[in-house]
Amino acid sequence: MAEIVIVPSAAAAGELVAEEIVKLITARPDAVLGLATGSTPLPVYEALRPRLAGVDVSRVRGFALDEYVGIDPHHPESYRSVITKEVVEPLGLDPERIHTPNGALETISHAGEDYERAIADAGGIDLQILGIGTSGHIGFNEPGSSFASRTRVKTLIEQTRQDNARFFDSVDEVPMHCITQGLGTILEARHLFLLAFGEGKAAAVAGAVEGPVTSSLPGSAIQLHPHTTVVVDEAAASQLAHADYYRYAFANKPAWQGL
Repeated sequence: MAEIVIVPSAAAAGELVAEEIVKLITARPDAVLGLATGSTPLPVYEALRPRLAGVDVSRVRGFALDEYVGIDPHHPESYRSVITKEVVEPLGLDPERIHTPNGALETISHAGEDYERAIADAGGIDLQILGIGTSGHIGFNEPGSSFASRTRVKTLIEQTRQDNARFFDSVDEVPMHCITQGLGTILEARHLFLLAFGEGKAAAVAGAVEGPVTSSLPGSAIQLHPHTTVVVDEAAASQLAHADYYRYAFANKPAWQGL
């Protein structure tokens, strides 16, 4: 099963995950990171800034989970722009080594295959950061997504568009389609870190961790992965039936095991 780590705050989660990323980059300077967007991973990126001072990140590579279809890559809410602003520039990464799926309409028919090929050519993703939506989606893999799915175009459900409307002037401006890494793609990363904060994510977290493995809750796919670490605050952990066990197991974990 996934390892569940319950922390006091989103900032504490960011510190924990950032430490693991620094260890990875130190051991492997050309590490491949899977980058998520949205508010959930921000504490990780913020915690990385001081920790990467003096660390050579010139060879670090990265792949974003998703992108909107048909959005101008220079639009402030394109995931290319968001990754550049929140990750590439603050951490001093080489923008040529950080990739997002190509959402251009002209090439969308083969953009998924192109992205899969680029990930494979990089040797696969070493550490994938994930959030989880209120519908249980990871990446933009909405309920009903196949666990074998690869990078492809998806239609966003209304709940996800409503959730993302806060980044736009109105929900009408949120694109209807996206291109996202599939669940099968995500499950091939060597280490998954799923983060969730706040009571609004509690039901999705409980379903993903303790519920049945079902395409109705795409986040439950993490139960099929051999190395998943779920990092949540107390509010997001509030519906976990075995929260006390998770706390006990983490508090008594041998130090040599790491995360």
